[in-house]
Amino acid sequence: MVTTIQLNESVKKELDRLKNEKETYEDVILKLMRFSEEQRRKQKELLIEGCKVMAEENLKIVKEWEVIDNDFDWEWNGEIENNGNKKRRHTTR
Repeated sequence: MVTTIQLNESVKKELDRLKNEKETYEDVILKLMRFSEEQRRKQKELLIEGCKVMAEENLKIVKEWEVIDNDFDWEWNGEIENNGNKKRRHTTR
């Protein structure tokens, strides 16, 4: 079954610009859909890779702080009120 769709003239001109002589509008639309899906997949992969790199960096920072943390004997001394917000404060002995 073939379905007819209406396009603005500007959209048709853009599709004409994107297609070669032997391609149909359907071919161009399918190519754009595949390209869009590929870009979405690549973006997801890059996001995952970026998160892995940040996690590794965060782990390094945590390990650095663990060394410092072991040098101090931290203790909580109640709450501090700051603009109506209560916060815990800590000191070193």
